[in-house]
Amino acid sequence: MLALNAQDIHMQQHAASKQDAIKAIAGLLTQKGLVEAGYQDGMLAREAQTSTYLGSGIAIPHGTTDTRDQVKQTGVQVFHFPDGVDWGDGNLAYVAIGIAAKSDEHLSILRQLTRVLSQEGVEEALQKVERAEEVVAILNGETTGAQSLTFKPEMILSGFPASDMTTLQAVGAGLLKNHHCINHEGVSQLVAGNPIHLGQGHWLLGINQGVEQTGVSVVMPATSLTHHAQSVNALWCIAANNAAHVPVLKTLTQWKADDQLATCIDLSPQALVNACIPQTSTGASPAPAMASTDERQKATDKAIQEGENGTFTITNTHGLHARPGAMLVNTAKKFDADIQVANASTQSDSVNAKSLMKVIALGVKHGHQLHFTAQGADAAQAISALGNAIKDGLGEHA
Repeated sequence: MLALNAQDIHMQQHAASKQDAIKAIAGLLTQKGLVEAGYQDGMLAREAQTSTYLGSGIAIPHGTTDTRDQVKQTGVQVFHFPDGVDWGDGNLAYVAIGIAAKSDEHLSILRQLTRVLSQEGVEEALQKVERAEEVVAILNGETTGAQSLTFKPEMILSGFPASDMTTLQAVGAGLLKNHHCINHEGVSQLVAGNPIHLGQGHWLLGINQGVEQTGVSVVMPATSLTHHAQSVNALWCIAANNAAHVPVLKTLTQWKADDQLATCIDLSPQALVNACIPQTSTGASPAPAMASTDERQKATDKAIQEGENGTFTITNTHGLHARPGAMLVNTAKKFDADIQVANASTQSDSVNAKSLMKVIALGVKHGHQLHFTAQGADAAQAISALGNAIKDGLGEHA
């Protein structure tokens, strides 16, 4: 999976225009051996078609499908512009992510950026960063404030073939280190630590030494183990240098009191993260159950019943990447109706069809089906137009 790394970040860059910025980025992509020199023309042509500015001070210049044969190796080069670059329509880009992709590998980055665009203060943070590692943290959706918490689906590992608790501790430490939460000292502290039993096979291990960023990892063995004569179904590792982990501890405590800990292992990584970190301040932590999913499905069903709807198959060879995605979103924006879209092939939740980043985050590939629902006076016309646009290839089949 394509990922952002500190070595790909180039700080303190300056450009008089977005064209100059794109040329500089294209030059470095060429220098790094990722693309042929002709890819620059594709990047400039792509920008002339539709702006690659996403929002929150972030732009993602990349080539057209016609110049994809100029890509030698998938990769990215990221320029940080502390003074900002005018990306059109009054938008200043403080970070430009130059993308070279042979197919759809870059979609993983675009999906990740959806988290960033929904956060407040990102644009201001990008103006002030001084280190490449800070840029990576922001673009990965990890706030750089003193009270931030790193806990993501990638930090939850289930079905790991372990034969003892020490192995689970080492894996949990590795997950935290890979996400820049702990250093070598932190790894040693976790591996040498003594977990405590929470109940129902769940164990907790925490450290406060060798911690660079407060974070949580969870490791679940492939088969149930025993440790000190107690079953082991999951090990929770917490590295803390502030109080950001407290909500997780409160949630675990509440689940223990409600006898709900055992249900954790049945949740998907994303569902576990969502359930473990309450999104409201009402006091009670949500039980790790799927009620919220059921509620969302009921809401979707209601929208389908009350509004216009349609399901269409994406025939674009490389799925719904930035260019066809922008075409779809621009089609939706022509109508006043509220339009929601879901990836029926992956059974995703519905998102706003007028938001490019939310549409890209659906991870739509060739052959996937998109289900649209629309409500409003021009809902029927909107569904028809979207269906026709998809049938025509969203600008790529001509």
